[in-house]
Amino acid sequence: MRFVMLLSILFASAGQTERREAEAARASVSGASSLSARWRHGPPADPDFFPIAVWLQDPRNAGRYKQAGVNLYVALWGGPTEIQLAALKAAGMRVFCHQNRVGLAHRDDPTIVGWMHGDEPDNAQEVRDEKTGRRRYGPPIAPARIVANYERLRAADPTRPVMLNLGQGVANDAWKGRGPGASLDDYPGYIRGADLVSFDVYPVAGLDRPDGAEFLWYVAKGVDRLMKWTAGQKLVWNCIECTRINDPTAKPTPAQVKAEVWMALIHGSRGLIYFVHQFKPRFNEHALLDDPEMLAAVTAVNRQIHDLARVLNSPTVTDGATVRSSDPEVPIDLMVKRTPEATYVFAVGMRNRPARGSFALHDLHGEATAQVLGEDRRLTIRDGRFADDFLAYGVHVYRIAASAAGRSAHNAERR
Repeated sequence: MRFVMLLSILFASAGQTERREAEAARASVSGASSLSARWRHGPPADPDFFPIAVWLQDPRNAGRYKQAGVNLYVALWGGPTEIQLAALKAAGMRVFCHQNRVGLAHRDDPTIVGWMHGDEPDNAQEVRDEKTGRRRYGPPIAPARIVANYERLRAADPTRPVMLNLGQGVANDAWKGRGPGASLDDYPGYIRGADLVSFDVYPVAGLDRPDGAEFLWYVAKGVDRLMKWTAGQKLVWNCIECTRINDPTAKPTPAQVKAEVWMALIHGSRGLIYFVHQFKPRFNEHALLDDPEMLAAVTAVNRQIHDLARVLNSPTVTDGATVRSSDPEVPIDLMVKRTPEATYVFAVGMRNRPARGSFALHDLHGEATAQVLGEDRRLTIRDGRFADDFLAYGVHVYRIAASAAGRSAHNAERR
């Protein structure tokens, strides 16, 4: 535990510059829908659309995923094929896929909303020894190759964005799977080869360590880095764990999955990709669909995101509020959004311990009420201040009606 606490302190101090640069990038983004509007055949620029995807799934299950709030597939095994695209079209499911002959024959098909590189080029790549025929792992793919491939994909179809999904090295500096010669400085080069950048880190199921649950904040750390490296000029998405993957004993809880989702969104991610495979103790491509408890939890999270899509797609108010945690080793991170109807404060506890958060909303005077969405409770706000308790990795979403805030400010002026 002391080691984990030390890591938390080191991250809090060494990561301040990265976080400030990420916050500056978030401030420069006018809204995810405006970025999507760059492409005629890209993801919908509708502010009520928020992309929630699954990774490498059989189109035959598209209807079941749609019921769970998924509206996008990312990657198709051996595809796209005509059969796969027909199944997705029938289900009303859009897809990011590789740009093969079949895909290019569907240039005018709205089912395809983007092209993609091969997965995780920043990790060590398998190579065959020409003399012995044996396979081994060599260096990652060079960023220059990714940029060259990007130019090729764009030349064939400039009407759709190109996605690049990177590995856990984006967030996990201890990851040894990047191969010889890899450097953190490679990542800005990779990003030049894409319009939409995502990454995957699976703290509970994928770090190969028993205390992975202490590192959910890697999700936020990786999003911060992508926001900094893209300078807010490209779409940033990320992958989310929800199954056992490789270790039969390591599986995130529904509460941990929810926390990872909101950590990502609060830090600037504007698209989610659920990794739903399980490889051990037996392979199951669609393990999420066979886990009633997790499926219900993921569906509930997705439903709330869709309900708040217009809010999430709006610009972030970077100086709208501050929060102080009762425990210095348990930061509480927040994001503020504002619509004509209300101010929204999204907050998440960033460590595996409870804490109490004391909030201060700027430019709010007098008395108002915060509705805690999804929890059937309300909090009183006095002169912009209120407090609330957070469980370990707790998440709260507060809505303050614009009319109440307006009345509060008006009453303060009269006094």
